Amino acid sequence: MSGTGTDEELGARAARARALALLRIRSRATAVALLPAAFAVVLFAAGAQGFAEGSGWDAARWAVTGLAVVVLLVAAAVAIAVVRAKPAVSPTVALSEAAAPDLYRLVHDLAERLGVPAPSAIALTPDCDSWLEDRSHPAAGRAAKDAAHREAGGTGRPPGRLRRVPAAPVLVIGSPFLWWMRVAELRAVLAPVVAGTGPAAHPDIAAARRFVRGLDGAVADAAVPVQGPVRRVLMLPRAFTGRIARILLRSCRRHAAEMERGVAAAASTRAQAVDYGLRIVAQEQVGLAYAGWDRLLTRVALPAWRMGRWPSQLDAGVVSALTELSRRDRLAEGFTSRLGERPACDLLEEPGVADEAASLLAARLFHGGPAETGPDWSPVEWQQYPEEVVDRKWRSEAARLHRVLDTMGVPPASATGGVPTLARVVEHLSAGEGGGEELAAGISAAVARDEAVAQERGPVPGGSGAGGGADDVLELWGPDPLPLFPLQPPRTGTELLADHVAAMVCCAAVDTAGAAPGLDWLDGPALLVDGERRADLGSPVLSLVEDGDAGPLRSWLASVGVRTDKPVRLV
Repeated sequence: MSGTGTDEELGARAARARALALLRIRSRATAVALLPAAFAVVLFAAGAQGFAEGSGWDAARWAVTGLAVVVLLVAAAVAIAVVRAKPAVSPTVALSEAAAPDLYRLVHDLAERLGVPAPSAIALTPDCDSWLEDRSHPAAGRAAKDAAHREAGGTGRPPGRLRRVPAAPVLVIGSPFLWWMRVAELRAVLAPVVAGTGPAAHPDIAAARRFVRGLDGAVADAAVPVQGPVRRVLMLPRAFTGRIARILLRSCRRHAAEMERGVAAAASTRAQAVDYGLRIVAQEQVGLAYAGWDRLLTRVALPAWRMGRWPSQLDAGVVSALTELSRRDRLAEGFTSRLGERPACDLLEEPGVADEAASLLAARLFHGGPAETGPDWSPVEWQQYPEEVVDRKWRSEAARLHRVLDTMGVPPASATGGVPTLARVVEHLSAGEGGGEELAAGISAAVARDEAVAQERGPVPGGSGAGGGADDVLELWGPDPLPLFPLQPPRTGTELLADHVAAMVCCAAVDTAGAAPGLDWLDGPALLVDGERRADLGSPVLSLVEDGDAGPLRSWLASVGVRTDKPVRLV
């Protein structure tokens, strides 16, 4: 334990040293701002003593005084901008102690074992990560007081009298961890995170962090784009103060990074005394959860979001995805044996409400969905996914494909009576006349138009963000757009065309061969033939789209029993 204590002390000392370096930068900036005023005072004092007389000295005194006033005004403007700037706050789902008493108890017990202050609150993020976030800024404090006022039932008392916002940071926990990890594993993973509240409470480190966050907020405020020439002129002072803040922030970058590394090292060393052996095993679960979460978002959730549906139980879905991954991958074998233990989501009073809120937040962050539901943006349960998402996706893409073919003047297939058929698509792409590139361009343009129309239409006013309590916990963020973190780059025209042709094939298989839409937890929309997933459609479709070779696809259609000349329902 002596070695552990020494390592912790070394990390804490390094963090404090870097914090002092940051505070010295602040002090030097203050000294530079006061320097002209000091010269002016010296010149006036010298004049009063008779050492600096004459018109030349008078001019120098007033020139230096004017310079000092200007510099002080600029310094005051920068200081006000830094103090008033709202630091970036991660969008999260707030968890009150009443909503998760067991989770709060676990975190408080963990903090007591580590000998550090307990976090002031707990929040969830739709990501596989956990961290501490300081929300002691006055703007964050007002939001927290409003939330407390709502929790108290909206009484007539002023919200400021309900509770004082604590100075301790907020513990942000990745929501997938709660559903995939067991209680003991979650405690082991959170130990080094909670241990970080100790260094965060040190006055020098706290002051240095406030200084850096203020500079970062001032830079961000100055970078906000404005419309109109008048507003641009009014923004010039803010842009000037933002440039000065950017210079100071650049000088702080290395010290701030070293300080945070020291804090992390001290916290990790302190946490070794709690569940150290279990933490090694739990870290494997972190990597597995990240792989399953990423696959679930990109393959399963993203198609639903594009269809105007957001899966309302993403965290529960990650358990199914990881269970399927462990079934397919030998490297993941044995991980599902833990599922008999108590899951960490049992620490919540209403896991479904928290899952729904985190799922909506994920849709807003990773897809840019609105905060309110409407006809074109509504939740979907996993049981409804095949019909509400997969079938609708295939038929809407098939309908778009035929609309583009109509625009291009492509005639219907022979002996089909003019109804939409798969034969029309196959014959056009296999003609080998460069029609594939034109069709891909048309599909890309149609997709862009449909997406633009959907954005302009937006949600219906007055809708709720999520059912029940989910809307309440997300009210803190409101309807304003959140920063967007797209999961995938924009699809190329060839990729879009391949997706639309595959959708048309699936529609024909459902309508003429008795196939059915399904959900694969790792790959998303799936075609089920005789109850089994057919995952071999991609290669034949690419042969048709890229090379104009319909042979592989015709063989595939024959093996399934699909009739290309039969009409396909598009809506």
